[in-house]
Amino acid sequence: MSFDRVLPPASIPGARIWPFLCRAVRALFLRGQVLGAALLLSCGLPPLMAEAQSIRLLRDADIEHGLSELSAPILRAAGLNPRRVRILVVDDSGFNAFVIDQRAIFVNYGLILKAETPEMLQAVLAHEAAHIANGHIGRRTPNMRSANTAAGFGAALGLLAAAAGAGEAAAGIAIGTQSSALRGFLSHTRAEESSADRSALSFLTRAGINPQGMVDVHKLFAGQEVLSAAHQDPYMRSHPLSRDRVRAAEAYVASLKDAPAPDPEAAYWLDRIKGKLSAFTRAPSWTKRRLKAEPHSDVKLMRSAIAAHRQNQFSHAQKDMQALLAARPNDAYYHELWGQILYENRRWSAAVSAYATAARLAPKEPLILASLGRAQLAAGDPRRALKTMEQARSLDFRNAGLLRDMSLAYAQTKQPGLAALVTAERYALQGRLKDAGPHAKRATQALPNGSPAWRRAQDVLIAFEQDEKRRNKK
Repeated sequence: MSFDRVLPPASIPGARIWPFLCRAVRALFLRGQVLGAALLLSCGLPPLMAEAQSIRLLRDADIEHGLSELSAPILRAAGLNPRRVRILVVDDSGFNAFVIDQRAIFVNYGLILKAETPEMLQAVLAHEAAHIANGHIGRRTPNMRSANTAAGFGAALGLLAAAAGAGEAAAGIAIGTQSSALRGFLSHTRAEESSADRSALSFLTRAGINPQGMVDVHKLFAGQEVLSAAHQDPYMRSHPLSRDRVRAAEAYVASLKDAPAPDPEAAYWLDRIKGKLSAFTRAPSWTKRRLKAEPHSDVKLMRSAIAAHRQNQFSHAQKDMQALLAARPNDAYYHELWGQILYENRRWSAAVSAYATAARLAPKEPLILASLGRAQLAAGDPRRALKTMEQARSLDFRNAGLLRDMSLAYAQTKQPGLAALVTAERYALQGRLKDAGPHAKRATQALPNGSPAWRRAQDVLIAFEQDEKRRNKK
């Protein structure tokens, strides 16, 4: 499990951000890879606030896979491609979920932990999917301000990734903040909310999921309406709830002749996701007190191993993981967890072996590949690590931690130009153009003039210079 600090949302308003963005837009149209006008949306944050207002994603291949399992039938029912809409977890304990483009749904880990049934979490995902399917994002695009701040670079790199053929990786590079501007963006009209509710209920039914989950979610927060805005949960502010919405959902459920039966597989994935989230975000003592109540034996072993690992009890964690892998030998994500435990205990060679097994079982998982590359680098094999990391980056462009590891690998293989380039790109993705500029300049000086890597460095440098000019005008 890792954390990435990421930018506020950025917009793509035609050709007004920077020259290199215009070239990327033209490249997309020429290659037929049109992503749509609302790939990334702007909140117009002041540039000095970009880093302070950025949020962190909680990246974990196992958790994201479980969320994909829960969301896939809903997305298909909504006419969306489950392979193109990612469910990403925000490192925030509040009850909130939101969308800012057509490629990702963002869910706070606090919302996941509060979901008592899979149907409740799936109802939230269905509601957010409805905002995408119903075109609410696109209709708000003309009202967003042009992104002429550091956040715009996140949009640009997203376009460049897509233009390079990594369309899947281009989504979600620039992500929302908790600023007042974002709250305004996320405050949908009541007409949109009613429309999203109706569509979500339909999606759930078509997917064979009991829509009672929608009723339960609404009831959980119906009491928020009596609170002042300062004391309301963020979900209440961005998704205005009302007793009318509760009654509408109840009426829909009552109209069904036969409610879909609970899905044991969905219950398992919610339990596994919550088990791993809580084991890493709550005190190990809290986890251990609740192990007896865990209904799934593999999840129980996983939670026990994580708690022991966090208390520096390696032998205990090792015993649990050995039992877990014996029970689930073909589970890539449990091998990845074992690799993480080994890596964090500085057992590099063993970590490489565990991650390699995970990568063999799940060859298209970019987070697993990124972890394998990091372990290979720590084990003293930077060239092999670079090959693995480049494969991971081609699958997922949003991993800032991967760029940090790549810069170390390039440096160790005596490629200072590329090391400076990926460092500049990492800072730019984090909204730190002031830090990105010197590295981009160093990269342009070290790389062959006119090469693809040199042009990437030039793009960062242009963004840095544009940002400096705008700052100096103030």
